[in-house]
Amino acid sequence: MTLLRSTGRLSRARGLFQVATALALAVSLASCGPVETGLQRDAARQLQERVLRVSQAAAANDHPTALQALDSLDAELALVSSDGRVSDERRQRILTIITAVRADLAAAIEAAETAAAAKTAAEAAAAEAEKAKADAEAEGKAAQENAAPVVPAPLPEQVPAPEQGQGNEEKGSGEKGNEGKGKGKNG
Repeated sequence: MTLLRSTGRLSRARGLFQVATALALAVSLASCGPVETGLQRDAARQLQERVLRVSQAAAANDHPTALQALDSLDAELALVSSDGRVSDERRQRILTIITAVRADLAAAIEAAETAAAAKTAAEAAAAEAEKAKADAEAEGKAAQENAAPVVPAPLPEQVPAPEQGQGNEEKGSGEKGNEGKGKGKNG
């Protein structure tokens, strides 16, 4: 995993947390104002509880739980707006924020799934490479064990060279040898 991907995922998580926090702040500030804000205090308190669950799950990188909490917030918003505790204008602003948070959560889930798939693929490739290496080592070891041992050929025995002068003396015992033969013969 590269630093860029890791940093990008961290940035998305921070952004998601900030959006959820902004939603919580918007709902909480509305409960402090007059009824003209389009949100009654009791409705604001109910929505705050839902927003807090979304924020906590998003901060813990528990995206499926954050989506469930967001669905609960959406359902609660529908309930409090149906009985008039939230104005239509205020409901639309909150729905816009919910939609943005839902998109961020979906992107975070997709990024987590992609990272998990990449990690799994990398682990499988590493295991395959390790297996190939072990197989190659075992094959090399088996080849060495099955190969005929190399025995060096015996060197031929060395016969000592005849010493100089011995060859003629042995022949010449009892014979005249070379005397009187060849050029320069006297008589």
